Amino acid sequence: MPLLQNPPSRARWLRAAVLVAASTGLVAAALPAPTPLGIGDPLFPHLGNPGYDVLAYELDLTYPGENDRPLAAVTRIEALATEDLGRINLDFTRGKVSAVTVDDLPATYASSGEDLVVTPAVPVETGERVEITVVHTSDPTGPADTGGWVRTGDGLAMANQADAAHRVFPSNDHPSDKADFTFHITVPNGLTAVANGLPTGRENHGATTTWSYRSRHPMATELAQISIGASSVVHRTGPGGLPVRDVVRTADRDLLEPWLRKTPGQLEWMERQVGPYPFETYGVVIADADTGFELETQTLSLFERRLFTEPAYPEWYVDSIMVHELAHQWFGDSVTPRTWSDLWLNEGHASWYEALYAEEKAGKSLERRMRAAYTASDAWRADGGPPAAPEPPSSGHKISIFRPVVYDGSALVLYALRQEIGTDAFRRLERRWVADHRDATATTADFTALASEIAGKDLTAFFRAWLYAEKTPPMPGHPDWRSGPVDTVRSAPKPA
Repeated sequence: MPLLQNPPSRARWLRAAVLVAASTGLVAAALPAPTPLGIGDPLFPHLGNPGYDVLAYELDLTYPGENDRPLAAVTRIEALATEDLGRINLDFTRGKVSAVTVDDLPATYASSGEDLVVTPAVPVETGERVEITVVHTSDPTGPADTGGWVRTGDGLAMANQADAAHRVFPSNDHPSDKADFTFHITVPNGLTAVANGLPTGRENHGATTTWSYRSRHPMATELAQISIGASSVVHRTGPGGLPVRDVVRTADRDLLEPWLRKTPGQLEWMERQVGPYPFETYGVVIADADTGFELETQTLSLFERRLFTEPAYPEWYVDSIMVHELAHQWFGDSVTPRTWSDLWLNEGHASWYEALYAEEKAGKSLERRMRAAYTASDAWRADGGPPAAPEPPSSGHKISIFRPVVYDGSALVLYALRQEIGTDAFRRLERRWVADHRDATATTADFTALASEIAGKDLTAFFRAWLYAEKTPPMPGHPDWRSGPVDTVRSAPKPA
């Protein structure tokens, strides 16, 4: 038999299979009732889904002009099957699904828990690429404290950490499955839409405009960002010609400029610490909303407006919080935790560089801050678990994993490590970490192995004590430091 010059697409093969099955009276084996799945993350066991690796998302959203009405949406997912799939589970809730196709063939679907369970016309085999298209709505009116869409004074923004991207769009909503993203956001004329990555086009349709963006680096779902509002996009240049763009309410453009112009200098400072910025652009979106936190969404960090307008916040403090979210672009965004128990690698590093910046630029002693953290450390561990084995989130409050122990409690681990291996080795470790794992996911075990390699000694016991023990170990170089009684220190969660 001669080889086909133009092999049919998989969709055409599937259509042929369906027709053959229908004509011969074949009946597929009955599948069990749809059920929510997960990949067994210790903190979010039902998050993510087995059997496939997402390669790319394409989100097409239409904003109706008011942020108390659902957006019309189409989500396209390109994935690679890692096992045979009679069904495909997607994380999705808080939206209505009207149609699903798998490789252009209509598929059946049902909701189960916070999963959308899709049954393709023909099962997907291991190693096959598959395209799933979901026509749905995306509802921004759910409880604000559960994440997803953030309703702002002039539109919407996103805050998807830790488990809320699937409250916006169907996805494999776990940081272990990073993918490329493309966005098309249609809004009424007069509004501006901005998303992660760089713009790829803008198309006017009369009364509306579609704004398109694409990421050049893979991204975890929890880091997706879309800002819609009466906004201005302020452009400037960062180190090495890096495009820097900030998104602010047009009415706040002049008010916030003193803060916005700080970013290029902060980028230069971070590059001196750990090496080149890992993405294609950076900037901040300042939302007119009270979220209670700031968030490191990839290439476009989310900030509350009041951080910059509240006189009670001193300038050095605001600067250091800006650096905290910037540091996350290396630690958490480019190098992403493989499980949520590895969160300390994100927040500990961001808090570390926040503190270093405050010491260098404002004279705020790092050692004094670390000694205070050491004093509180036993209480923090009792309150939420040790840094790399945090307790699960409390019921109905998923962001409660963002406890003090993963902030300064984890920066304290890095301080102890620097004391243990020396400043030069520590700096080499930091640079190697972000270079070796760029655009990938990594674990606490990976960090332990690299630190041991660079230090020239096995640090397994050191990390076991500092990351997993109930009590805080003695601080190298500071035998006089003591951690206070458990009931003397209680701190509220601070998601950032």
